Amino acid sequence: MIQIRKVTEKVGLIVSFIILMSFAQNVKAQDGKALFTANCASCHSVHKDMTGPALEGVESRWPDRAHIIAWVHNSSKVIASGDKYATDLFAKWKTPMTHFEGVLSDKDVDAILDYVKVEGAKKPEAGAAASATQGAGAQSDNTLLYVVLTCVLAIVAIILLQVNSSLKRLSNKKEGHPVIGPIPFYRNKKFIAVVAILIFIYIGYWLASGAIGLGHSQNYEPKQPIFYSHKVHAGINQINCLYCHTNAQYSRHATIPSVNVCMNCHMAITEYTGPKLFTAEGEEVDGSAEIQKLYKYAGYVQGQPWDASKAKPIEWVRIHELPDHVYFNHSQHVMVGKVQCQTCHGDITKMDEVKQFAPLSMGWCINCHRTTDVQFKDNGFYSIYQKYHEGLKNGTIDSAKGITVEMIGGTECQKCHY
Repeated sequence: MIQIRKVTEKVGLIVSFIILMSFAQNVKAQDGKALFTANCASCHSVHKDMTGPALEGVESRWPDRAHIIAWVHNSSKVIASGDKYATDLFAKWKTPMTHFEGVLSDKDVDAILDYVKVEGAKKPEAGAAASATQGAGAQSDNTLLYVVLTCVLAIVAIILLQVNSSLKRLSNKKEGHPVIGPIPFYRNKKFIAVVAILIFIYIGYWLASGAIGLGHSQNYEPKQPIFYSHKVHAGINQINCLYCHTNAQYSRHATIPSVNVCMNCHMAITEYTGPKLFTAEGEEVDGSAEIQKLYKYAGYVQGQPWDASKAKPIEWVRIHELPDHVYFNHSQHVMVGKVQCQTCHGDITKMDEVKQFAPLSMGWCINCHRTTDVQFKDNGFYSIYQKYHEGLKNGTIDSAKGITVEMIGGTECQKCHY
């Protein structure tokens, strides 16, 4: 019986090892996808252009992976080196790529590229809706598969435990030792302790995740009282962001334009004749009817003089909002830092219904401060930083690498919290 017990223990160890290895393989297979989703998916898709280019076939466009890794770590440095493809890429997309130096290792980038290569080989669906349906179905199938595998493995583990317990009782009986009857699981101290620890870990994880995500509203896309298309205004008609959001260059808040600003154009533009408009759900929008909604807020009747005193504010739903304990100044970023609107708000010129593009979390802001180069040249605001100007002149500071916001105190707590 002792031999049987040893064999059973070995079988249990082997099964446990196989289970652990299978889960390790699953985790390894998901690494590239997880890294892509966490770091790349907000700007890139595998099969279609977004804020950045589609990544399908990206390795064929670069000499080798080393160049791609260097670009991911610090795109500004690659551009400064005079690399033609990198320069042309920046000239085409206008938006600088976020630096991931210190965030993604070489192996992480390799994993992402492997995932892109696998996904790139798959044929995308013809329509977005079909693609979304297929993706949801695939996710559902994978989830079901994991649930079934987990249940099977749990049943195997329970059976092995029961076999081990039965063999132990038979062995004790054979050797004349007292046989203790099985203890119900709800009275088993070890079982109760394990369950309590698992519940404690789950509650702790749930509370920590909730606290970390508190106030984060990435991809928040509310319905607005008027369907206002940034794609039409800022994209097709190329209206400068600062024409409507004037305060972004002069004050802390960008502010929403008043009805008067809208009427500057729509006194003359009374109906919509541009390309078809669609909501995020795919419903077609009557652009001329939306202009009539504006007139209702403005108190304007076509063919009659407009009395601006009859206008009432449009009840826009706010999308981007930082916590009260965070100080953020639009003018400092727009005028002094020369930060493009698209850096924080995404490619607004391609959005009909605006959504929150970036997470706007503290980690996201700090990462930007660590990697963003300060434009010292011809920027009077930074004239007081003599040490850095001298360093750039005498070569003690690498001009190609530049001076980041972090170097001038951009990651100090008091910069944003005071």
